[in-house]
Amino acid sequence: MADPFLYNTGERSHYGCLGHEVQIDYLKAYVCRPSFSTDKAVIVVHDVFGWQFPDIRYIVDLIAGHGYITICPDFFKGTKPWTSTDHWADFPDWLKNHDPMKVDKEADVVLKYLKEQCGAKKIGIVGFSWGGMAVHHLMLKNPQLAAGVSLYGIVRDSEERYSLLSPTFFIFGEKDHTISLDQIFLLEDKLKQYCKVPYKIKVYPGQVHGFAQLKPEDMKPDDKPYIEEARRDMIDWIKMFV
Repeated sequence: MADPFLYNTGERSHYGCLGHEVQIDYLKAYVCRPSFSTDKAVIVVHDVFGWQFPDIRYIVDLIAGHGYITICPDFFKGTKPWTSTDHWADFPDWLKNHDPMKVDKEADVVLKYLKEQCGAKKIGIVGFSWGGMAVHHLMLKNPQLAAGVSLYGIVRDSEERYSLLSPTFFIFGEKDHTISLDQIFLLEDKLKQYCKVPYKIKVYPGQVHGFAQLKPEDMKPDDKPYIEEARRDMIDWIKMFV
């Protein structure tokens, strides 16, 4: 059975982070700020490998470099993230306790922190895989978020999945074994019918699940142009609305 969230993490090079860890209420979080003061912020929602995974911290630093207070909270609330050595047979049980649709309380805690402690007035959100599903959910539920980018979140079809509250960009890889092109076409069709705000769907040729969050030294040469394009597109969407 194809593994629905995981990509081959392979060997990961060490990453020296630019930000720092903070405690927000009951959540730990990784924060990186730009070199100048700003009232714009972005929440990054990690994948199944959690808030300390080097690739996610690299993305936080990358977004901060574009002028946003960027924060990745531990949406798993201190529980163990999935690891590459865990057994796929155990994944459904793990997922029951890590539901990407049950992130509303954590999102509110982080939004409050960004507004009250960081002076943020406009806040966007970006999520990868598990986090992509969480972003899709939050863009349907939380009007405080000015814009969202959902990267290869599994597409679940139901009638209430398409009335987005704010502009949302969906990024997919053409060769993602977890998300079929038919599912992407269905998403596009339903958004055309129901969505009243700007949205965008883009599929990147030849790319697999997890492609857009690799650090430069972990990229394959053939994939690098698409990874860089996806990141530019992600940042451009955030800049357009946040």
